[in-house]
Amino acid sequence: MRALERIIADYGPGLARVAASYEADRALQEDLTQDILLAVHRALPTLRDEASLAPFVFRIAHNRGVTHVMRQVSRRPPAAGVADDADPATPEDVLLADERSRRLTAAVRRLPLPYRQVMTLLLEDLSHAEIAEALGLTRTNVGVRINRAKTQLKALLDER
Repeated sequence: MRALERIIADYGPGLARVAASYEADRALQEDLTQDILLAVHRALPTLRDEASLAPFVFRIAHNRGVTHVMRQVSRRPPAAGVADDADPATPEDVLLADERSRRLTAAVRRLPLPYRQVMTLLLEDLSHAEIAEALGLTRTNVGVRINRAKTQLKALLDER
């Protein structure tokens, strides 16, 4: 149990941000975060190298995120071109930094899944090698996806 407590302390905020990149609804974000933590707890006995804990944890998080999205897509009727942009409008007293964070999260959420995955991990300060390990990609592929994601993010953020 101490290992899970350490993971929550070290990676909890990052896992919550990963969940937010897959789900706009705050209640469902919390459910997804709990699902991720449960999956990490169950998978901990299979961890062979303590040094690769971050990629291990974030791989599980992204796998759960993808599963969550697939479940949500199968439950929803098809939308008529409605984009899931962001959370409700921010109150006037919220700091500018919070607004930027919200806009970035919303833009990341709009990226295609392969780009969303690498950008979320990059924003969590994982190296290209750790991202590659977490997602089962080559470092070169990670670099390409990050560059393409940055281009798309810039376009998404500029359109507002």
